[in-house]
Amino acid sequence: MGPLKKRKRGLAPREQQIMDVVYLLGTASVAEVREKLTDPPSYSAVRTMMGQLERKGLLKRDKTGVKHVYSPTKSRKVASRSALRNLIDTFFPDAPGAALAKLIDDTANNLTDEDLDRLEQAIQRARREDKEHD
Repeated sequence: MGPLKKRKRGLAPREQQIMDVVYLLGTASVAEVREKLTDPPSYSAVRTMMGQLERKGLLKRDKTGVKHVYSPTKSRKVASRSALRNLIDTFFPDAPGAALAKLIDDTANNLTDEDLDRLEQAIQRARREDKEHD
């Protein structure tokens, strides 16, 4: 039996809230993040969680000033693409098309004409690329 592939663990809900605040603000201190959280935990708890996010490689800390300021290591677009890839790999490892179809089916009522046009364009690009590789 070969080695098991280690799965990346997603973020805890509070960690995701912290990341959302940092993305919103661009850069933020622990106090600024805590101020934006709903029902915030203690300052030291937020500081600890931000330290964990730094160790996970999601935040970087600027230690040059009196207060430490954190910023994301990746753009929100890159991070969301990576999170979506992990979700598809976890629940639809052999059928990424099924994942996309399920997502579209579940959100169809909320899709605008612009959303549908973007999806059509992506499908057309995928078909062109597939033909280029044949």
